[in-house]
Amino acid sequence: METKAAALNRRSFLQGTGIALSLPWLETFAAGNTAPDNGPKRFLSVYHPDGVGLPVKDDPAWRDWSWFPRGGERDFELTKVLDVLEPLRSDITIYSGLSHPAVRQVHGHSNADQYLTGAATGGHGAYKNSISLDQVYAEHIGDQTRYASLVMSTNGGIGAPRGAQTQSFNREGRPIPAMNKPKQIFDMLFVTSGKAAAARLARSKSSLDLLISHTRSLGRKLSGRDQQTLQQYLDAVRDTEVKLAKAQRWIDTPVPEVDSSNVVMDADPKEARIYFQTMYELIYLAFLSDSTRSATFQLGRENGEGPHDLLSKAVGLGGAHGLTHAVKKPNGWKNLGTYNRYQAEEFGKFVKKLKDTAEPNGEGNMLDNTFAMHGSASSSFHLSRNYPIISAGGKNMGFENGRYLKFGKGNEDNQANAGIVTDAGWRGKIHAEELPLSKMFVTVLQRLGVETDSFGGYSGGLERV
Repeated sequence: METKAAALNRRSFLQGTGIALSLPWLETFAAGNTAPDNGPKRFLSVYHPDGVGLPVKDDPAWRDWSWFPRGGERDFELTKVLDVLEPLRSDITIYSGLSHPAVRQVHGHSNADQYLTGAATGGHGAYKNSISLDQVYAEHIGDQTRYASLVMSTNGGIGAPRGAQTQSFNREGRPIPAMNKPKQIFDMLFVTSGKAAAARLARSKSSLDLLISHTRSLGRKLSGRDQQTLQQYLDAVRDTEVKLAKAQRWIDTPVPEVDSSNVVMDADPKEARIYFQTMYELIYLAFLSDSTRSATFQLGRENGEGPHDLLSKAVGLGGAHGLTHAVKKPNGWKNLGTYNRYQAEEFGKFVKKLKDTAEPNGEGNMLDNTFAMHGSASSSFHLSRNYPIISAGGKNMGFENGRYLKFGKGNEDNQANAGIVTDAGWRGKIHAEELPLSKMFVTVLQRLGVETDSFGGYSGGLERV
């Protein structure tokens, strides 16, 4: 007699005409397929180019539009840039005083490639990278999911050396192409291949309509909790499909030529928001379905115009890259801070969604089993120091949140080279001491279950994380 576990394990798929939806873990079919104690461990890194706003203290904009908080580890005060995360205060940690030593003298236009690797990619000449943090974890856990990792960006592809459009690099240091078309990502995750399948899908009003008859018979076998889990999952997929249709109009539209010094709207900001939110929802679905446990999402490339420049138009501003060069113009710090705020807001929405979703494969909620990073390899005006980083979640992995962690010495107020607006600033000598970000990555990998004591040429984890 066929057992429940044999009939359907947690990596089984609902099959429809041209569609395949991988299922979340269901307790009804858990016999002989035991889940981890606290659920799957997930990792996400979201990268944004161009750094953040760091005005000097005597600038009137400092109080409201400086990215880093003020105060101590527990009593920190968020400025207007990050106050959108206040409702999630107990779920996030903010870091200062971390960077990769090998590229501290590299201009911010050339430093994104090493954010997750720590490699000495340099600012010119011979180029060599190393494996990225997400791919180390993907090698460790990837055989337990349908996809070892999900690599996404707004620009797509790989870009060029020192102008990467992907955060992810394999064991040989070669870039892994990022996907940037929502429909392409959705199809990869949920649509079976083949011309016939594509044609049937194109004629379908909704992908989920093709699965209804298949889910009815399954539903009768499920426990009450599993029925809720399945319905929540299918609702999320349907909601994403609706957004995909709208986002497609934006992503397929040629990028307009825009003077980056202007703040004129040249594209519908509503479409940019929908695209941004859809990409986050695709990550959410990939995690919820346990299609992957490792994901990266890069919001553009350094020193490059392209689709990511349109994201700032969602808040009524000009090209994203140009905002960093215009901070001394009227409302310049406010404009850059407003865009940084928008980035934090969308990240916060994703974090909140994970928090509001019960873990289908363990205890607590999905955020408890997810370590999500949001950061950049630049701080003030392309300065490759003091990376602005936020992390969220990871409670079941031992991460304690609700903190502002300052590392290093001599820059406790984040004023070292704050307010710079020219290349002379990033070339200037900085006396502040910072700790290697790679040490934090060692701690992250260890808590993800990877047995290692080194990363990017540095050994030992980071205390207090």
